[in-house]
Amino acid sequence: MKKAVASSIASLMLAFASFAATAQAPKPHDVEDFIRKQKFIDIKISPTGEYYAATVATERKTILVVLRRSDNKLTAQIHIPGDRTHVDDFWWVSDTRIVASGAQKMGAHERPRPTGDLYAINADGSKGELLVGQTLQVDTVGSNIRGKRQEEIAAFLLDDLPADDKNVLIKVMPFSADPFTRVERLDTFTGRRVAVTRAPVRNASFLTDNAGVVRFAWGQKTDLVIETYYRAGEGDEWKLVRTSDVDGLAEYPLGFAPDNKTAYMLVQHKQGPDSVVAWNIDSNERKEVLRDDNTDPYPVEINNVLLGVGLMDGLPRMAFFDEQSAIAKLYRKLEKAFPGQAVTITSSTADGKLVMVKVWGDRNPGDLYIFDTVANKANYLDSFSNWIDPAALAGVKPISFKARDGLEIHGYLTSPVGGEARNAPLVLLVHGGPFGISDTWGFDREAQMLAAHGYAVLQVNFRGSGNHGHAFHEAGRREWGGKMQDDITDATRWAIQQGIADPARICLYGASYGGYASLMGVAKEPDLYRCAAGSIGVYDLPTFYTDDITQESKSGKAFVAEWVGPKDTLAAVSPNRLASRIKAPVFLAAGGEDEIAPIQHTQMMEKALRAANVPVEAVYYPTEGHGFYKTENERDYYGKLLTFFQRHLGGRAPVIKASEKK
Repeated sequence: MKKAVASSIASLMLAFASFAATAQAPKPHDVEDFIRKQKFIDIKISPTGEYYAATVATERKTILVVLRRSDNKLTAQIHIPGDRTHVDDFWWVSDTRIVASGAQKMGAHERPRPTGDLYAINADGSKGELLVGQTLQVDTVGSNIRGKRQEEIAAFLLDDLPADDKNVLIKVMPFSADPFTRVERLDTFTGRRVAVTRAPVRNASFLTDNAGVVRFAWGQKTDLVIETYYRAGEGDEWKLVRTSDVDGLAEYPLGFAPDNKTAYMLVQHKQGPDSVVAWNIDSNERKEVLRDDNTDPYPVEINNVLLGVGLMDGLPRMAFFDEQSAIAKLYRKLEKAFPGQAVTITSSTADGKLVMVKVWGDRNPGDLYIFDTVANKANYLDSFSNWIDPAALAGVKPISFKARDGLEIHGYLTSPVGGEARNAPLVLLVHGGPFGISDTWGFDREAQMLAAHGYAVLQVNFRGSGNHGHAFHEAGRREWGGKMQDDITDATRWAIQQGIADPARICLYGASYGGYASLMGVAKEPDLYRCAAGSIGVYDLPTFYTDDITQESKSGKAFVAEWVGPKDTLAAVSPNRLASRIKAPVFLAAGGEDEIAPIQHTQMMEKALRAANVPVEAVYYPTEGHGFYKTENERDYYGKLLTFFQRHLGGRAPVIKASEKK
């Protein structure tokens, strides 16, 4: 295990120190190791390399700190006033100026939500400003901040304009359902804003070229049709590039080649994964430059410059548009230096001499290095969670199998720590979403927590999940409780046939849609599972048609009708209405402030199970929302969840500190 050698800064416990390996046998990780806050959330090097900036989370707030790289001295910090406020993200917008976005715990919610406020501060702590947003009571950030014009809008950084040390481009979103967004140029010292362009479609995102000119806009109309627009330059008219209204297919811009004459487009296809097409704007010539056999590409950038794409093809890999470029060669060199792990360059100096490298993997939440491209040397900087011992974690392997209708399904298997997944107690960990979301290879906190307590963990990217093309995504349309559920059942039977799972010790578990699928699974296959656990789940689907969140906008109403199903069909696939079929014991959890899966869903599910004489344990956290954020609530939740699994699957009982038990 890596062991911290040195210091904390301003009581933030942000240590930039080296770690030494110990020869001790690995000690199994307990709940506390997995719920402990990371030492920092994000860290970026400044354009000159003189400073680091990092976000550091405490129990009550997240602050931004700036440290001089030469001596690790704290030079500035942004702490948004109040004990429920957080810095959400940040960007170096010049050699010495930083812009940060805010988040806040709203009402009784524990988890912070982005506010759409943008702040700025100099690296030496001077000229702190609230630039834009709707926050009403802000007095100080760092040492000096003055409130600017407030509106009912949310603002998000679009382009930091590297050639401009004063201004940035922001996306501005009015507070309304299905809004028309716009782009403005923001002075990061005065907060003055100048209109740049307005989106030609609702709910739009934007893309700039390498000169900071807004060239693309794409968004989803209220009928769920996706439109992508292009314009030649400043002040030019928007022209429609693609609409999904024709064949259901969309395309999105990824970025530009260095000369701004070629745009790389992510293009959907009727069958198979998405491809990358190079579009020569002058000649209108299109050429496919990359298409994997089953995996969708995603953009790889450094400092907002597109380099190529990544592919989560079981394990992650990179594909560069120019494999002979200096940055591509650097990536390949780093990949060889850290075999068996993934490498991401997260930021760099403007001249490219110093790059910040994150090394991560299935057993590694993330280590940070500074690589000197001139000296060809990497120096270890810190770890996100240095108390996590890779030797006490479990390996994660990609798997695939054929569903009953022949569709190929992919996923990941995590073995119990210290052993192989052979005739093991198994937890099917079902992801939320469900549409467009996918489980990926890497460090998964819940999967590793379960593995540390003696369980094999199977994660399944059932149809409707992302990463495998348009047709695979579409195959989940209106399949709640249907073919999406069958894929999870087929995965369970595959694990039994492969000798991975003990047939008598298998449990379903998930959050949000995963909670729904877990309860639907034991209703649909009552003899297959030993138990089920659902967290923040939705269990009565007809209520989608009366729920405020899904019905407050035209696009929300259209989504429910098109992707979940007509109201008169949903009772038949609602677990709370099928409780009499369930035989397995059930564990439920919910947050009282959850607006996505309101607590009433869990209460209805609990009531139905008790009426059907099904053993059920339910825990409620009044101040939590869609997911549990507060450490003491997570401690209580995971302690009870793991005790539930230990009782029914026979794994290791959780260890909770006596002083921290509820």
